[in-house]
Amino acid sequence: MSSRGAFAGKINRALRRVPAAPIYILCAAHIGWLFWQGVNGALGPEPIKALEHAYGETALKLLVGVLAITPLLKLTRINLIRYRRALGLSAFFYVVAHLAVWLFLDVQVMAQIWADIVKRPYITVGMAGFALLVPLAVTSNDWMIRRMGGQGWRLLHRLTYPAAILAAVHFVMLRKGWQIEPLVDLGLIVLLLVLRLRRGRRRAPARVAG
Repeated sequence: MSSRGAFAGKINRALRRVPAAPIYILCAAHIGWLFWQGVNGALGPEPIKALEHAYGETALKLLVGVLAITPLLKLTRINLIRYRRALGLSAFFYVVAHLAVWLFLDVQVMAQIWADIVKRPYITVGMAGFALLVPLAVTSNDWMIRRMGGQGWRLLHRLTYPAAILAAVHFVMLRKGWQIEPLVDLGLIVLLLVLRLRRGRRRAPARVAG
């Protein structure tokens, strides 16, 4: 066994003793802690905007982590797949918190909410990404996997790719101008998707000419 394989084996054996449940607990605690900071004025002069952005940016970072799991396994043999569902659902919970702050604390007026979705492209893109994440969250459980079948479930969950791209584009458009952090997130997502597509093409059977 190569040194890389031996190291990955040690990491994977250690990870088998680490459950995924703490991810949910930590993320829920972080969501609550950010809200508490906003209520107590610890997020600056515009706490609603700061809270909204913090939830959205954390969701995007978690989506990057979800997309990185398969390439990481391929390149290093470190297996984090058991944590993918927890990371994906936690990303969705952050998106829901992000959307709730915008709906109930920022805009508040329903007519204005609809006008913003229609007229502001960055909000349109963000809502489209959220719409793609909803069926993924609903089906992220063992019962739905059995009900849909493995192949159908995997096909549906490819919506993660466009959802992540839309989320990153939403972030880029929201920040305005060429700021580093949103562009890095978008670049990482594109890179991870390219790695996944290249892996998929290598696994596809070659066509026979004739």
